[in-house]
Amino acid sequence: MTMINSQQKKIALLLLALLFCMSFSANIYALEPGSKAPDFELPGAPGTVKLSSTAGSVVYVDFWASWCGPCRQSFSWMNAMQEKYRSQGLQIIGVNLDAKNEDAKKFLTQIPAAFTVAFDSKGVTPKNYGVKGMPTSFLVGRDGKIVFQHLGFKEADRENLEKQIKAALEAKK
Repeated sequence: MTMINSQQKKIALLLLALLFCMSFSANIYALEPGSKAPDFELPGAPGTVKLSSTAGSVVYVDFWASWCGPCRQSFSWMNAMQEKYRSQGLQIIGVNLDAKNEDAKKFLTQIPAAFTVAFDSKGVTPKNYGVKGMPTSFLVGRDGKIVFQHLGFKEADRENLEKQIKAALEAKK
């Protein structure tokens, strides 16, 4: 039996982490502001979740996972934004990327979502969006085009993200 020393374990873990990150970095679409947001159709708690069914709304698409610390912090903010701007046409869709939906469902019992949640355990949608880390969010205007994208989440982001949402809601259709 071959013994693996701690240095080899560290290298193996780093390589695995690098491979995992690279699996999200295939940027098939150039998601610059103004480009069309890729449509998706995913299973969700309310049934099938399709981005194209939200036409005419401003949509905040957030990619998250149960193991992501900043994702935990973003949920209370997204719940508040959904409540505050729902009547003006904001829809938030959280796309969970856990390999096992059970992990996401356990997370959601601890931190409930007041917005739509979809499940992409195969990771196809984040590849189409060029997601490089979590959480990553995209604001999609009423015309179905990307307004902006944002990587990560921290308390200091709240004000700027809300300004972006308000501006998108106020933009001409």
